Amino acid sequence: MKSQNPTIAQSHVVWLDVVRFVAMFTVVCCHSADPFNFYPGEPSANIDQIKFWGAAYGSFLRPCVPLFVMITGALLLPVRGDTSVFYKKRISRVFWPFLIWSVLYNLFPWITGLLGLSPEVILDFFPYSGEEVARQSLVVSLKYIAEFPLNFSIVGVHMWYIYLLIGLYLYLPVFSAWVEKASEKAKLWFLVAWGVSTLLPYYYQFVSPYIWGGCSWNSFNMLYYFAGFNGYLLLGHYLRNHDWKLGKILLVGIPMFVLGYGVTFCGFRYVTALSEYSEELLELFFTYCSLNVVMMTIPVFLLAKKVNVRSERLKSLLSNLTTCGFGVYMVHYFFTGPSVVLMRALHVPVALQIPAAAVVAFGISWLVVAAIYRLMGKKARYVVG
Repeated sequence: MKSQNPTIAQSHVVWLDVVRFVAMFTVVCCHSADPFNFYPGEPSANIDQIKFWGAAYGSFLRPCVPLFVMITGALLLPVRGDTSVFYKKRISRVFWPFLIWSVLYNLFPWITGLLGLSPEVILDFFPYSGEEVARQSLVVSLKYIAEFPLNFSIVGVHMWYIYLLIGLYLYLPVFSAWVEKASEKAKLWFLVAWGVSTLLPYYYQFVSPYIWGGCSWNSFNMLYYFAGFNGYLLLGHYLRNHDWKLGKILLVGIPMFVLGYGVTFCGFRYVTALSEYSEELLELFFTYCSLNVVMMTIPVFLLAKKVNVRSERLKSLLSNLTTCGFGVYMVHYFFTGPSVVLMRALHVPVALQIPAAAVVAFGISWLVVAAIYRLMGKKARYVVG
């Protein structure tokens, strides 16, 4: 790796817009795979094919969330200025849209009942939803709304990331103090320790729930403080300041991605072939803070960094996506499920339904958010960030 200038200008960075586009589209594509991985089973004739492509795309798209966190680390580490100003600016921008859209998602099942729609339509929108949601009850919706200060609901599954994001914002100024003073070697050693921690999900599942001082009265083991999404924060910061030549990325990165993908896909298929499995086991090989997903994420980030955008029109579109991106994340979950239904109705080949649905859902979401900005101006930030 060749070190670049450690002093990062605060100017607009086009290649980070490219990374954001990749992250944004892949997260929409990933949620378009949910109706495949949680398909109820009709028509039964192609259920195996549906499950296969759900696993194939779902595995391939795991870098989506890590890329978002790496962008945050690349842009915000080290944190400049007063901590209280940072908190006010960053957290307030995500809190109000989170509040508004959480209410809308949780009221949606009740609204479908008011409109006289069948409860089955809720499954078209939210494949995770269960019997309680199917009641289309205002009481159930209000219960979910009352609970979201503590956690997300089954009809707003993608909101889990907002809790994570707020937590990262709270942590960033603290972590930043070390990042600003740490040597490149110290950062690498942190990333090595974090890399070891990404193997722990498999240790917990297949060996023992405890390691390195962890026990029934202590869940904070030796590498606990090096584990989690903070590693992606530092990785984004580190890779922004360092570069690989394209040849090296292809030579090392492609095998790294293929190996990570192989573990993710084969592991997920292994679990889903079992007669019984827990939700935790189902998600084991999809875990974002696992070594296989890290191996997939690094090459994607480095390749996106190499994209040279020359078209001013394309730069403008990418910049607009940067403005609309958080809003797209907020609203897209309303459109992924129906877009899959549309692809099935149009008899699009099963192998192409997920990316085709993602293009539709992504495009509609972007148009909706752009329209909100056009109608509301600066006040739109309270609705779509």
